[in-house]
Amino acid sequence: MSKSQLEQLRAMTVIVSDSGEIQEIEKVKPQDSTTNPSLITSAVQMPQYQPIMDEVLLAAKKKLGNGASDKDVANLAFKGLAVEFGKRILKIIPGRVSTEVDARLSYDTDATLRLAREIIQQYEAGGVSRERVLIKIASTWEGVRAAEVLEKEGIHCNMTLLFGMHQAIAAADAGATLISPFVGRILDWYKKDTGKDYQGADDPGVQSVTSIYNYFKKFGYKTVVMGASFRNLGEIQELAGCDLLTIAPKLIEELDAKFEDLPRKLDPANARNIQIERLNIDKQTFDKMHAENRMAHDKLKEGIEGFSAALEKLETLLAKRLSELGANQQQTVGAAN
Repeated sequence: MSKSQLEQLRAMTVIVSDSGEIQEIEKVKPQDSTTNPSLITSAVQMPQYQPIMDEVLLAAKKKLGNGASDKDVANLAFKGLAVEFGKRILKIIPGRVSTEVDARLSYDTDATLRLAREIIQQYEAGGVSRERVLIKIASTWEGVRAAEVLEKEGIHCNMTLLFGMHQAIAAADAGATLISPFVGRILDWYKKDTGKDYQGADDPGVQSVTSIYNYFKKFGYKTVVMGASFRNLGEIQELAGCDLLTIAPKLIEELDAKFEDLPRKLDPANARNIQIERLNIDKQTFDKMHAENRMAHDKLKEGIEGFSAALEKLETLLAKRLSELGANQQQTVGAAN
């Protein structure tokens, strides 16, 4: 029998699972895994993951003491929840997990630095080396500056919510370990803006990642490219050969069920022969290119707002669950008396 497209893809691209659901990740056996606030918020609402939430909440309450408000306990627990999911994911994958800083800090370099270091400290306190963690930071100018500092401290960064060449080059110039250009969200914007449908190599998200990949390989950047946010198999197939692709488990399973030939589309040897102009991205150029790129401007803003809303929902869920745990404890004490 011929190899599945998943097997063919693994031979040229590192497969990363895009999920916060531990059982799904275990099933598809990726090399690495990425999470984000929306995925974690979705996962903790599933009954099988409630014990993780409870464990983190009770640990936070113990740390702060009985006098702490539910809001303060929930806030501390929220910071530790993504790390707890990350630690459990790392037990079932051989590679790295990406954990995101608070999206509400996307335009604050110093606050991003503080939280990134805190996340790494939590992992290391749990016995996880920083080499197995990527800190996800939104690809704002301020986020890129934070990544530049963190990389020098040996804290590796995954630049997320990336939609334009200006963001990609700025991140690579800063020495970021990895960038995650969002293929599907780019497609979404163009479909809505133009009313057209796009297939295969005509997909604007595919074209964006291809251009970034070729630029990085042409100029010898160490920063690797991980296509993210896929809407269909065609996008993945058109990016075969990309350094990494982070794919939802459902699409990974679909690739595993297809046995047609999967040709390599992205190749560093080919990229080196392409005529590409090298760009110097300082803050003024970054801001100018970002303002002129309506899609990147709109999708970065929307992405930050969406992840921020997911975090606020998660904080509300945690506070509600903490209240329920407190009520249960009181009932238990009352019954015992």
